[in-house]
Amino acid sequence: MEPHRQQSTLWLLTGLLLTAPAVIAGPNHKDWSKPIVLDRSGGFQIGGVIAQSPSNPNRTLSCDHGYMEYFIPWEPRKTSIVMWHSSSTQVWQNRWDGGEGFKDMFLRRGYPVYLWDGPRVGRANWACEPINYTPSYRDQDNFAAWNFGPSFGNWWPDVQFPTDDPAAWQQATSARYQEFDTFENIQLHARAAAVAADSGKVGKNIVYLTNSAAGLRAQLTAIRSNRTNIKGIVAYESIGFVFPDNVNITGDSRGGFGPVVVPLKEFKKLAKVRGIQFVWGDHRAPNDTYVLQSRRAAQLINLYGGNARVLMLGDDVGLKGSTHIPFADLHNSKIAGLLDRFLGRNDLDSYEGSSDDWWWWWRK
Repeated sequence: MEPHRQQSTLWLLTGLLLTAPAVIAGPNHKDWSKPIVLDRSGGFQIGGVIAQSPSNPNRTLSCDHGYMEYFIPWEPRKTSIVMWHSSSTQVWQNRWDGGEGFKDMFLRRGYPVYLWDGPRVGRANWACEPINYTPSYRDQDNFAAWNFGPSFGNWWPDVQFPTDDPAAWQQATSARYQEFDTFENIQLHARAAAVAADSGKVGKNIVYLTNSAAGLRAQLTAIRSNRTNIKGIVAYESIGFVFPDNVNITGDSRGGFGPVVVPLKEFKKLAKVRGIQFVWGDHRAPNDTYVLQSRRAAQLINLYGGNARVLMLGDDVGLKGSTHIPFADLHNSKIAGLLDRFLGRNDLDSYEGSSDDWWWWWRK
């Protein structure tokens, strides 16, 4: 190309960038159906300690680490999506009826996807302390806890689950790892996840997608992290929240669901996260304890300059019948569309090689 044409083309492209940032940042619907092409995939252990045997100091055990499985697209976006479960990684891999889950949906969109098992859970269950497993016979409890209906076998009329498929229910209730809902475990998970975030092995821009009790752990991870690469948290039905110590809220260290109270200086780190969204499914009472906590947490994050919102899927956007695990619901493509909007609105949807972060900082 001739020099003057190169210069003209450069000015034209610059003009387009300056006048149409919203178009560039918007989700590309063609991404939703394109084939998945990976550059690489794999996994690694991270965090944890090397414990010495009390009876023989020459014997050690590497334990209390987390495990991260990763999938990197051939043409990746800048933002890595870390999917953090509170039951098993299966909930991110498929819809309730076996259809496409969030993992593949967002790989198609070009996002690097990471599936996280926290310490002592799933593929990271090599613990530093003795663990006793006692069967709890909780299948029937799962039904109501996951908001399929008010009681076992009584489905919500509009529930986004294949209610006429017993095999789907069996798959759902079988997809569980042993959980440790203790205050110690909250801290253990947050420490390991913060090490992963700080390591650089999970990318320069991290967005956590969490479910249930994982939401509390991700909030603490953003506080424990020493870097600024945690850009977003989308917490689906978070059970537990973090609060600053300058408000009249008492922390609860008796179990694994908070609230957790931290010094104000630490809490303000949540206000530096580019976007936080607390998402609730349908059939949640406005005075539900955790819904109220999410509204208070968002209010306090925003008070200190943050960007936190509460989204009620049923009332705010009309996605009726959404469950406790809405990203696995039959209408999960619509849930994914809402996540597309969140990522675009917070300028977290650009591709590697582009340089549009200037728009975010200029807009702020």
